[in-house]
This record gives sequence, C-alpha cells and structure tokens, in this order.
Amino acid sequence: MEMKKIRYVSTWYEENKRCRREQETELVSDGGEENRLLNLYPSVTYQTFEGFGGALTESAGYVYGQMKEEQKKELLQEYFDAERMGYRMVRIPIDSCDFSLGHYEAVESARDSGFNGFQLERVEKNILPLLDDAQKVYGDRLEIMLTPWSPPAYMKSNRDRNNGGELKPEWKKTWADYICRYIREYRNRGYLVRRISLQNEPKAVQTWDSCVYTAEQEKEFLRDYLWPALQGNKLSDIEVFIWDHNKERAYERACEIIDETTNHMVTGIAFHWYSGDHFDALSLIRDKFPDKKLILSEACIEYCKFAADDFLKNAQKYAHDMIGNMNHGMNAFYDWNIVLDEKGGPNHVGNFCDAPFLFDINKKEVLRRNTADYLWHFTHFIKPGAVRIGSTVYTDELEAVAFLNPDEQIVAVLLNRTDHEIGVNVRLGEQMAQVEIGPDTIETVVVV
Repeated sequence: MEMKKIRYVSTWYEENKRCRREQETELVSDGGEENRLLNLYPSVTYQTFEGFGGALTESAGYVYGQMKEEQKKELLQEYFDAERMGYRMVRIPIDSCDFSLGHYEAVESARDSGFNGFQLERVEKNILPLLDDAQKVYGDRLEIMLTPWSPPAYMKSNRDRNNGGELKPEWKKTWADYICRYIREYRNRGYLVRRISLQNEPKAVQTWDSCVYTAEQEKEFLRDYLWPALQGNKLSDIEVFIWDHNKERAYERACEIIDETTNHMVTGIAFHWYSGDHFDALSLIRDKFPDKKLILSEACIEYCKFAADDFLKNAQKYAHDMIGNMNHGMNAFYDWNIVLDEKGGPNHVGNFCDAPFLFDINKKEVLRRNTADYLWHFTHFIKPGAVRIGSTVYTDELEAVAFLNPDEQIVAVLLNRTDHEIGVNVRLGEQMAQVEIGPDTIETVVVV
C-alpha cells in the first residue's frame, strides 16, 4: 500500500496575535493502535458541500465604499480569491434590512401596482459596486441568494416595515410578482441569481424590517402565489428555501410546509444559529427529507449577546457551529456581513454585530478578526463539490469533520477548545500519523 503524507496547519493566538504553523508527517502502519484515534472513512459518504459565502448588505457596501483602493482589493482577494478563502456565493436583501442605512423599497407607492416606478437606486449605489468588484476578483459570476426582510409597508397589516406585522391577503399576488421583478432586475444586469428564501426569520417580530408568517401562511404563499409567479416569469430554475430562521423549530416548519402539493417547490431549508446548536434538528430534517438541501444562510456574533472583545471564544463559536452543522448534513454556509465599521454597523436600529473584517472609518484601518482566521480553516481547504466522509473521534474534547475534495484529497478540520494539548492518531485504513493539536487551537489536516 502506498504510504501517503499528512500536512497539517494550526492556528492559535498569543496575546491575540495570530500564530500559524504548517507541518508535515508521513502515514505509517497503524500497528493495531487503539488509542487517541481520529478515524477517517472515505468510502462512507454523506452530503455534497456547495461552498461558502457572505452577505452583501447596504451597510457592508457603504463601509466598503469608504476604504482605500488597495484596502478594497486586499479585502476582496481575501474573501473571493480561490487561493485564499474561496467564497463563491453571496446573500443580498430584497429591499432594506437592519444592516441598511435606513429603510428603502423598490416600489414605494401602493398605487403603483404595475411597478412602473420600480427602482434600485440604493442597491446600485451601495451594493452593486461591491458585487461587481467581488466578481472581478472571483473571475466569474457569484451565485446570489435573494431574501426579503419585509414587504413594502403598504402591503402589511401594521403598515410598517418594522415590528413584524403580516402580509395582507390582497397583496399576496403583488408581493410574489415584486419578488420575481427583483430577480429579473438582477438577471437583466447579468447577475446570477440562483436561489431565494421566502422570508427572513418569519417567526421574529423585530424592531427592524420584519414580517411574520405562520407555517400555513408560508406554505400558502409559496404554493398559491410565489410558485405560480416564478413559473409565469420563466424563473422555474430558481431554488426556493423555506424557514430561514433558527434551528430549534426548523424540523417542525419543514414538516408543516412540505407535503405532496409543495414538495416539488421546495429546494431546501435555510437556517440560522442564534438559538443554539440544535444540530440534531438538521439530522431530523435530513432523515425525513433526504432530497432537500440544508443551508446556513446567516451567522454572526451579536454584540447584544456576546462581548465584542472576546475574540477567541467568538471565533471558536464559528468553528464549533460549522463542524456540528456539517456533521449533521449542511450543504452550504453564508456568513452575515462581509465587512462592517468599527462599531459593528452602520445599522439603522443599533443592532450591531461583529464581522470577519471591520473597517475603522476614522483611522482608515482594516481590522482582521479572529473569526476570519477560523473561517479560513474551512473555506480554504474544503472545496466546492467536496463530499463529507465518515469519521470518529476518541474524545469529546476534540471536535472534527472530514471531507473528500473533488481532487481526491482528504481534509479534516479539528478544533480544540480546551486549555491543554490533545494528541491525535489520524488513522486512514491501515495507516496512521501522529499529530498534536495545541490548546485553544484550530487545525486542518490534509492527506496528500
């Protein structure tokens, strides 16, 4: 049997300064070793992973516009260059969200039912320049997911973009046509809109742009209004995702919406992370609906819940959630804003949060966060089209997930959140290699 090598890259921090080390060792005969094993089983395969991305909000676009040209170039190369983080997807709001400079709508008048005044002035000013520059770095069209936070205020029961409210029955068809018009406007400009979700966080009554749907209302809107509108607008190739909210009720929402009348309409379930791990919820969905995709459509460190300067724990939260979601069936990952200002905004309701990169507008300085370093261990090594493979670990102190890339390389990401070193015997078939993962360290192992 050909003896292979293992290359492993480790990241840790000393006084919050990143330390990174790359090492290589040979796989040797495992000799029947029973202890400290990380087993890898490339013949046992699970879901295919589509790739990574982030959100291009008006806030992100505005902050990007304040940067110097060389800073813009470096930021986008970090995200969208295949040799770095390798993002290939973006999520863009339909009209305003909390991470906007204020409210905006493409059609502002209830009298304009034909959308004669439809305009994307705010999008064109703050989002499309960022999207265009990102695509230049990527070298192709990025796959876009569009999501509404709220219908226009005049379509809602509370006549307000904020504070929840519901879509009024008489506006359901118009709202479906409005979403389709948004897709067509992007496509007419040459952009690749691949998927949508029906509503961001349909259970949440927020002080910012929000709209509430029960499961029955979401199902009815999809079945009777949005799906027919997509077909009528020749948009049948658009992937439709339901829920787009936290994991704790994702299984129930999937069961309540997907039936014999809607099954062919639903590509998958989008979820967020804000209510906790609930990894088993993804397994429940995967078991009941094996043909549906599972995508994490939003994740961020909220300053209302987590300290902005708890750099290491915030980064570890990303890795812990990523590993858990992947091990339970996740097909794609979208982070929230790709860049924000030094306060975690701008945000028109003060709902500040972290991002992998912040930009101090006064000092004109880009701030790389620990989360960017941790995300890199996944995004740089796990390639689009990678298939998750079977793996087992010997201790709950070690978190791990493994993939087989399209080039046949095996990649495993390991996380040690303890204060002591953990020894690992990476075992592949009858071969093994000894590696160490230091305290508070993330490590990527590549079999080459």
